[in-house]
Amino acid sequence: MKPSLPRRTPQAENTSTAKVQEAVDARDDLAAALKAAGIQLPAMDVRTPWRDGEERARPADYALVHLGICSAPVAHALAGVIRKGAAG
Repeated sequence: MKPSLPRRTPQAENTSTAKVQEAVDARDDLAAALKAAGIQLPAMDVRTPWRDGEERARPADYALVHLGICSAPVAHALAGVIRKGAAG
């Protein structure tokens, strides 16, 4: 049986863990930097290890910034921005 995927976090304010807030802040920081470069990853969110129904059972040990999916042109634009930053 496959392990379940991390569950999407509905709202950071519903969880009081520092790990989730850190991931939300990182996601927002990355989204702002990408926007300044003219790039948007519309499916970015924060995920935790909780399974459905377990959210309030225990605090999150970690939270992940999930970058989601993007189109090929967006992936090329992102690669170009990374290359430009790495060269400069």
